Formats: sequence, C-alpha cells, structure tokens
Amino acid sequence: MSPRPAALVLASALGLSACAAAPAGDGRLEVLASIYPLQFVAEQVGGEHVTVEPLTPPGAEPHDVELSPRQVRSVGEADVVVVLTGFQAAVDAALEARAPEHVVDAAATPAVAEHLAEHPDEEAEGAGTDDGHDHEGGDPHFWLDPTLLAAVATDVAVTLGEADPEHAEDYAANAEALGADLGTLDGELAAGLAQCERRVVVTAHEAFGYLAERYDLEQVGISGLDPEAEPSPARLREIRDTVEAHGVTTVFTETLVSPKVAETLAADLGIGTAVLDPLESQTDAAHDYRDVMATNLEALRAALSCT
Repeated sequence: MSPRPAALVLASALGLSACAAAPAGDGRLEVLASIYPLQFVAEQVGGEHVTVEPLTPPGAEPHDVELSPRQVRSVGEADVVVVLTGFQAAVDAALEARAPEHVVDAAATPAVAEHLAEHPDEEAEGAGTDDGHDHEGGDPHFWLDPTLLAAVATDVAVTLGEADPEHAEDYAANAEALGADLGTLDGELAAGLAQCERRVVVTAHEAFGYLAERYDLEQVGISGLDPEAEPSPARLREIRDTVEAHGVTTVFTETLVSPKVAETLAADLGIGTAVLDPLESQTDAAHDYRDVMATNLEALRAALSCT
C-alpha cells in the first residue's frame, strides 16, 4: 500500500458516540464533520492544527442520524463544519438554524456537484418503496470515487486556511499530499479492475454507482438508493436473470445494512456472498478510508475473477 500523507490525526471520539466538539484549549481549530469520509479528509488536511469530531457516531447509519441539542449548538460554535448537504436532514436543519461562519459543503465542490446532477435519485424499477431516505440531487456516495474526494480536500484546505491563516500553507500542502495519495489509490483500483472475467456487481443497495462508473463496472442493486427498501418479487426475478446471464458468483452485502435479503437470495441462487463497504461510517477505528477501499478492491477482484 502506498505511503499516507504524514498529517493523519485520529479523532479522539472514534470509539465513542458522537458528541459536540469540545474546546481544544491548545489553539487548534475545532472542526465538525457530518460523515466519516469527510471526517477522514478533515483529519488528513488539518493534521496537527485541528481536532475533528464526527456528527455521526462511528458504526451508525448516517441516513437516520438525529442531533442532540448540544450537537446542534456545536454546529454554530465550531471553527469549521464539513458537510454534505442533502444527505442528512438533521444536519441540514442544524446548519440553517446555527449558520456557522466557515462551512465546507462537499455537494458544492464543482466536480462533486456535476456528478450529483448526473446521478438522479431514482429507485431501480421494482426495487422497493420509499421510506424517506431521499437524497437531494441523487446518489450521494461520491467518495467511492477517490478523485472526487480529492477535489473536496482542496476545498477543505481553502476553508481551514480562511479560519486559520497562520497555517494556510500547511493545509494546502496536506491537501496536495492527500490528493496524490488518492490519485495513487485511483490507479490501484483502475489497474486491479482492468482485466476481469465479469463486470457485473450485484449489491445490497445502489450505493456504488460512482465506483462502478469510474472503473467501468455495472452495478445491479437488490434495492435502490434506499438501503431499507424491500425488493419486489419482480426485482428479485430481474436479479436472478442477471446472475444467470452474466455468470455472477457473488452477492455483496454491506457493513451497516442487514444481510438477510442478500444472503437469502444468494442461497437460492447457489452463489456466495462477500462484504463491500460503502464507507458511510467507520466501523473499525483501526482501518481508515484508504484501508477499506483496498479491502473493497480485493473483494471485487475475487468476485469478478480479475487477473
């Protein structure tokens, strides 16, 4: 695995439930991040000059996060807040209520905004019913394309520099280093998925559109964008036909979604299951974004019989 940027600072709250950012007391910027991929970027870009607290507890389902009154207050008190608007209604409401001075909205990063517009929020036909997990602007999982996460890192560096001009050069250098590392990851994924016997990926829900688009794969979700939607019988028949037509050997489950439907479908079809992590939340503090993406690559290579 390629070297990481030197400025990796683990958030002290990784093993705890989400809480309001406490005053650092040492001159460091207090940064809030709404979801894990943005927390990772803020830690990497901020380095030793920041403390980063998550608004979504590690291992929690980010779609359903509710903020405590204390957390809502912390949104207005933090030096910098890094969010993805349209993904978590509670976070959007806190932003509107508290109007923090320095905000990075990943949805406004030009490269991300362009892709969000190209991934409309449409459930796969027959995939299931909507229970409120709508995403303004479409599929939000942009971070599964490392090049888009690198673009957000640049915006984070600019905003940190505005809040803390004394260390603006450090933030810019850290963002450049992170961008280079994510570029290396992008190359590893492209090379690892270039020569495969199959290119169809059957997933529990359609969280992997950006990864599939970037690396020329075809995603087929049991459910649509809503991870809790129940697939219709018609959708299950479509999945069966896809598996048979393309010689699919694996149905991918996820870390935060019940594997029951996917495991039952795989058993009925006589094929296996494996885990593909959409990285909506960090489930193991010992493994960061880079580690999990490498694990995802190995899982895909095995399932697709890549050489």
